[in-house]
Amino acid sequence: MTWLVFAFAVWALGWTVNNWLARLRPNRAITLLVPIIFGATLLGIWEGVVQGLEISPILLPAPTMIAQRTAASVDILWVDFVQTVIKGALSGYVMGCGGAFLIAIAIDRFPFLQRGLLPVGNFVAALPVVGMAPILVMWFGFDWQSKAAIVVVMVFFPMLVNTVQGLQSSTAMQRDLMRTYAAGYWVTLFKLRLPAAMPFVFNGLKIGTTLALIGAIVAEFFGSPIRGMGFRISTSVGQLALDLVWAEIFVAAVAGSAFYGFVALLERRVTFWHPSQRK
Repeated sequence: MTWLVFAFAVWALGWTVNNWLARLRPNRAITLLVPIIFGATLLGIWEGVVQGLEISPILLPAPTMIAQRTAASVDILWVDFVQTVIKGALSGYVMGCGGAFLIAIAIDRFPFLQRGLLPVGNFVAALPVVGMAPILVMWFGFDWQSKAAIVVVMVFFPMLVNTVQGLQSSTAMQRDLMRTYAAGYWVTLFKLRLPAAMPFVFNGLKIGTTLALIGAIVAEFFGSPIRGMGFRISTSVGQLALDLVWAEIFVAAVAGSAFYGFVALLERRVTFWHPSQRK
C-alpha cells in the first residue's frame, strides 16, 4: 500500500508542477524541463505500481532493477551498441541515405527514371523487413554487413521519395528568374533547388533514423554473431532475464533519441531560413 501511495503522490506532484510550468512564458529551460519532469513522473509511477502490486520481475521489472542491471552490464551493453548501432545501423544509414540522395538527383536530371524507378521503389519499400531479413542474411552473412544491407533497404526509398519531392518544390517563378540569369541546370540545382529541397531531405533523414535502428535490431533476430542488441534481446527473453532485455531497450531508446536529436539540430542549422524553424 505504501508504494501505491508513493505512485499516487508522484503523479500528483508531476501533474501540479507541469501544470504550473505550462502557464509560464515558454523559454528554452521550460521546454527542456517539462518532458524531463513528465518522464521522471512516469518512472516514479512505474516503480510504485510494480513494487506495490508485487508484479513479478519476469513480467515487468521495476526501473530501479533495470538501472542496476544496466550499471552492472555496461561492458555487454557497449559491445552490443557498437555491433548494432555503429556497425549495422549507422553504416547502413549513411550508405542508404547517401545513395538515395545521389539517385534522386539523377532522377531529377533524367525524368524517365522517375517513371520507371519510383513505382519499383514504392513496391520494395512496402516489403516487410521480417521477409527481407532472412534473405539478406543469407546473402551477406551473419555479421554486421547483412544488418547494414537491411538498413539500406529500409531507409533508401523514404529518403529517395522525399528528396525527389523536395527537388520539385521550387516555384515556376523562381525557376524563371534563374533562367533570366542564364543559369544552367547545375547552377539552378545548387543555387535554388537543393536549398529549397533541404526541409524535405531532412524529413527523409529523420524518418531514416528510426527505421535504421529498428531494421538493425530486427535483422539480428534472424542470424547474428554472439553480440548485438537484437541477439541479446532474443537470447535474454529465452533465459527470462527481462531486466537485461529492458536494459537493451533503454540503450536503444537513448541511442535513437540522440540520433534523431542530432539530425533535428543539424536541420535547424541548415534550414534556419525556413518558416518551420523561425521563432
